[in-house]
Amino acid sequence: MTISVFELFKVGIGPSSSHTVGPMRAAANFVDELETAGVLARVVDVRVELYGSLAATGRGHGTLPAVLLGLEGYRPETIESEEMESGRERLRITGKIMLGGRVPIALSEEDVALYTRTVLAFHPNGMTLTAYGADDNALHRQTYFSVGGGFVVTAFEAATGPVIADEDDTSFSSAAELLELASASGRSVSEVMHAFECRTRSAEEVRAKLLHLRDVMVECEQRGISRTGLLPGALQVRRRAGHWYQRLSQEDPHRDPSFAEDWVNLVALAVNEENASGGRIVTAPTNGAAGIIPAVLHYATHYTNAGKVDADEVAVRFLLTAGAIGSLYKERASISGAEVGCQGEVGSASSMAAGGLAEILGGTPEQVENAAEIAMEHSLGLTCDPIAGLVQIPCIERNAISAGKAINAARMALRGDGTHRVSLDEVIATMRATGRDMSSKYKETSTGGLAVNVSVNYVGC
Repeated sequence: MTISVFELFKVGIGPSSSHTVGPMRAAANFVDELETAGVLARVVDVRVELYGSLAATGRGHGTLPAVLLGLEGYRPETIESEEMESGRERLRITGKIMLGGRVPIALSEEDVALYTRTVLAFHPNGMTLTAYGADDNALHRQTYFSVGGGFVVTAFEAATGPVIADEDDTSFSSAAELLELASASGRSVSEVMHAFECRTRSAEEVRAKLLHLRDVMVECEQRGISRTGLLPGALQVRRRAGHWYQRLSQEDPHRDPSFAEDWVNLVALAVNEENASGGRIVTAPTNGAAGIIPAVLHYATHYTNAGKVDADEVAVRFLLTAGAIGSLYKERASISGAEVGCQGEVGSASSMAAGGLAEILGGTPEQVENAAEIAMEHSLGLTCDPIAGLVQIPCIERNAISAGKAINAARMALRGDGTHRVSLDEVIATMRATGRDMSSKYKETSTGGLAVNVSVNYVGC
């Protein structure tokens, strides 16, 4: 089943698509369900239960306030970072929420039940919400799973499987099918994906929405380079993007290609520092990996011949191609760090970016597929071990490193003719199997790796 580029790339709030965006969306959906059932006004209490990875790293990832604000009706695609901060402070002071924006309920972060050692069967990111009436009977209960990239499924959907949309000659569910579509029609990967998107939107709307996503990415980058100081949390990580920007602007006022890697690193750092502070972000395909696509897109628009001629057209083609590759990871494996480790987040993003850049550099569909395969093949086994449960170390630097990997993979693929021994489908299957075999302590639980080998003062975390 092909996943729309607009489902993979969504405007949201930091620091985590699976631990902040998904839980907020689930809580808001819960309120909608209460409204639909006609019981919202009768609710006197709400119980919030988080399981597995959501419980283990929820405090550092902003899960608890995200759920509470979602219960008030806020949604990740529209809430501003200032609203998030002021809302969290209000909740802390009052110890209550306004369910659906109008029903006062005594509920604070301290009331959220955290079951760190209990992992629900379907996915490590599980949460159950229960609304009670005056007679202490449950009016409504729902279990949700935040499966990565802001995607949310209910327990019923998890048990019955997704609703499969009608497929046609624009759909693909493997890299082999994608290449067959391209070959049969003589189209590029971006053109194949464009045809799929035009099933439900006009070409003008597709272009406008893609350019809006590009603009939000750039705005996030600009906010990141305009801010200095420390990131929130116990690690006291110093923001670097602002100082780097000042230095680079002086050292490279005319954008000499020899500084390209420095600018790519800067964009990745700026975006992920903004994400770490809870800023407005584009999941690409997750928040933890949100700096890679913007950084490589920056390279595509500033340091390629096509980008210098028409930056808007390059952005559209790049995002469509990256989206086509991302659809394969979402459909055939996972983009959730809690399920397959960081290979599913920065590995997938690097692969998507490599494919996008390969097309912009003039690559054939086969070379695009090769570039995406190279980037993931050398991301296999990446663990997700955030120190103190914060999306900061190693996440921020890892985005910059993986953006460079994507550029290198694209250039390697362009040196060949598209023929290669390991297919993208095979490496995606390998990534999924590797994630299945990986110890849970390396899958966004902060119980292994750097998270336990680097000493931290946890006061205020």
